[in-house]
Amino acid sequence: MKTSQFFLLSAAGAVSTVSAFTSGAAFLNTKPVQSASALNVDLANGAMSFDRVCREWRCKYTGDKTDSESLEAISKVVDEYLPTIKGLSEGVKVNRLVCGACKDFKLMITVPLEDFGPWEESEHAPEKDFLAKLEEIEGVSQIETQTITNMEI
Repeated sequence: MKTSQFFLLSAAGAVSTVSAFTSGAAFLNTKPVQSASALNVDLANGAMSFDRVCREWRCKYTGDKTDSESLEAISKVVDEYLPTIKGLSEGVKVNRLVCGACKDFKLMITVPLEDFGPWEESEHAPEKDFLAKLEEIEGVSQIETQTITNMEI
C-alpha cells in the first residue's frame, strides 16, 4: 500500500512528504524470521526483504560546508531534537549525511518495522517541529521527507 502527501509549510520552501508504507499491522506479506525483528516483508518477488523502515528529513543548505552558517544552524536543531529522536525506539538508528558538493543535508531515522506503525500514526513526531525549525533558518531550502526501507546487508 502506498500513500503520498504533499504540503506547503511556507513560502520559504516546499515540504513534501512521501510515505511508502502504512502501519506495521497493515503489511499483508509479513513472515516470521530468525532475527531481532519479529517481522520481515518481502520485496522483488522475494529476492529482497526488509524489517527496518527509515524516515529521511532532508534539505539544501547554502555556503561552503566548512563554514556554512545555515549548516551550523541545522546542526543546532539536530542537537536540540536528537535526545527525542533517539528515544523513539530501542532499536532506532540515526544517521546524518552532508554533501558538500550538492549542499544536501539529510537526517535518516531508522526504526524496526514493528515500531514504524506507531511512529507513523504520530506523524513521525517530532518531524513537524523539526522541519518548522529548519524553515526558519536563512539559506535552507527544499525541505523534504521520505519514507524508505533501510536494511544493512
